[in-house]
Amino acid sequence: MAQSLVPEAKDKLAKFKNQVSSEMGVPFTDYNGNLTSKQCGSVGGEMVKRMVEQYEKGI
Repeated sequence: MAQSLVPEAKDKLAKFKNQVSSEMGVPFTDYNGNLTSKQCGSVGGEMVKRMVEQYEKGI
C-alpha cells in the first residue's frame, strides 16, 4: 500500500470525493463494488480537474 505524502489530507480528500460524487449522482459508500469503472473514473477525473483549476487560480 502506498504511503500518503500528506496524511493530514486524508479526511479532506474523502470529504471532497463524497462532495464530487454526490454532485455527479454517483453513490459512493463503504462498499463500491456495484459501481462501474466509468463511474469511479469520472469522479476521480472531476476531482483532478477541480484541483488543477484551484491550483491555477492560486487558491
